[in-house]
Parts: sequence; structure tokens; C-alpha cells
Amino acid sequence: MKTYKLAFLGFGNVGRALVQLLESKRAELRESYGIEFTITGVASRRLGWHSNPAGYSAADLNGDATAFTARGTGRLIPPGEADMLAGLKDWLAACQADVLFENTSMNPHTGQPAIDYIRTALQAGVHVVTANKGPVVHAYHELRDLAAANHVRFLFEAAVMGGAPIFSLFREALPAAQLQRFRGILNSTTNLILTEMENGSSFEAAVGKAQDLGIAETDPSFDVDGWDATVKVSALATVLMDYPLKPQDIAREGIRGLTTEQVQSAKMMGSRYKLVCQAEKQLDGTVVGSVKPELVRIADDPLAGCDGATSIILFQMDVIHGLTLSEIHPDAVTTAYGPLADFLTIAQGLPITA
Repeated sequence: MKTYKLAFLGFGNVGRALVQLLESKRAELRESYGIEFTITGVASRRLGWHSNPAGYSAADLNGDATAFTARGTGRLIPPGEADMLAGLKDWLAACQADVLFENTSMNPHTGQPAIDYIRTALQAGVHVVTANKGPVVHAYHELRDLAAANHVRFLFEAAVMGGAPIFSLFREALPAAQLQRFRGILNSTTNLILTEMENGSSFEAAVGKAQDLGIAETDPSFDVDGWDATVKVSALATVLMDYPLKPQDIAREGIRGLTTEQVQSAKMMGSRYKLVCQAEKQLDGTVVGSVKPELVRIADDPLAGCDGATSIILFQMDVIHGLTLSEIHPDAVTTAYGPLADFLTIAQGLPITA
């Protein structure tokens, strides 16, 4: 039986959903995989730094900063990213972390400060699991090599399509398969908005529904202007095609320009508007990517059957000419499953850090 000490950097909706999923799977992890875990560290700007090598209970983790402090050591995180980075190494040592779940906000332009957080953890010999696309886009090769040099893992299954096994599929189940092209719908918010517009809602009302359901932010620009989808295309190309395609090099167009009348008329004529994400390897080895609204034919395009918050991606490889993966109506548990799967990959593939 292996026991892993887990630490959470950032403790918002994703982190809390992961804790609940871990707790619900505790008996299964013990009996089927020989794995025990304790959560020994939680840090966020709201809660501060908290550590307890003996582990926090589920009740503690559902509480506030007072509950954490009562069970271990705690202190506030000073304002400023530099101060947070300065305290990270000490906090990781205090909670004796074997695995860090990095759940901080994404910066699509630089990937910072998450890159520095992950780099610090890997240098300290701590495995890192993240759902953050920024470090994958801007520092994948560096962090991958740093993890290998320190005999730990850097994993990020939830960075694209939540719990769907995209990165692990290529890493573990498709050896020597060279990805030539992918095409899909990777932003669930815009797909839900377009589905609502087909049903007669205005753009503004459709955005409001996505916000009410909790899948769109108060400011939905990152989704509706195509930025989220663009960063995902960049992450997929960087890892699966081994080509550093940056977001700024991807042709990007969002869905703001579409009207309800356009969307409904297209469907009546046998097509649907979708925010299509794609990238293709060229003969010279470069990769070209785009994110833009496109008409897809209902009769023969798999993307046309993708409704609501569902995502889909089609892969074309040198040895497999068509492979499709779809994630239907994901929820918080779906998103939390990606980090859980990464944790199991770590636990089954590498020995626990001494």
C-alpha cells in the first residue's frame, strides 16, 4: 500500500470538486490500486498557506481558513505574485507533498505565474498535475524535461476536454502514431450558446443561460471571442504534434458576429454554425491552426451532431485515418476526473517520493 501526500495550489471549484471525487473513490483506490492518500496542504489567495503533514479531514476541506488553521499551520499569502512564489517551496516542504495539484488562473499570453509554480515544484521533486493550459502552451518542453530530470511527472489531462483521455490516449495507447490533423469543437460555452440561438434565443440571452448554468464567466469574452478554443488548439499542437504553435499564430474569430436569424436559417438549410477548431501539419513540418465559426453539414459532418455543452474532436493520423472522441455534457465531476486519472498514472508509474 502506497500513501501519497497531496497538496492543492488554488482551491476553487475545480480543486473542491477533485477533493470530493477523491473522497468518493477512496475505498476503490485502496482496494483496486493499493493507493492511500492524505491531503496535507491547501493554498490560495482567499485561504492563505496551510499545511498539516498528518492530513486534513473532509470536514476541514469543506471549511474556511479557520478550519484549516485549527488543524495545522496557516498564514496569509501576501499580495503580489513574487511573494506567493517565494513561499511556495517552504509550503511544499511543510506539507511534505508528493503530488501538487496546480489549479491557479490561466494566463493565455505568457502562462505565468503558473509556469514558475510548476517549475518550483518539479525542482523540489514533487509530481505536478494541472488543468492549466497556459504552462502547456508556453513551457511544455521545458517542464516535461525538468520533470524527467527530477524523476517526477508533469501531467495535464484536464487541460483540453476535461476528463476525456486525449493526452493519455496518444501517450499510452497510440505508440508511433503520427498526428497529421485534428478538427473539433473544444469550447462548450460557445457550443451551448449556438444551440440556444438555434432554438430562438438572442445572443445575449444565450450567453445569460450559459452564465446561469455556471459554464460561462461574468465576462464571457474569453469564450465567445475564441480565446479559450485557440489556447486549446495551441496545447494540442504543442504536445501531440510536437510543434510549438503559439496562440497568437492561430487564425482566430469568435461567434459575436453571428445572429439568431443566421443560425436558424442555416439549420433550416441543412447546416449548423459551429466554432470549429483545427490544426494541420504541412509538408514542411510546420503546423497551421485556426478557430472560427463554420457551417457544418448535418447530413455528413460528425461535428453537426454536437449539441449543448458537448465537445468533440476528430483525429487523423498516418496509420489511423479517422478517430473520434466526444465528451457529452460534462459537469464538475467530469472535469475533476482528469486530475484524478493523472494521479493514478503517477501512482502506478513512479515510486513515491521519499
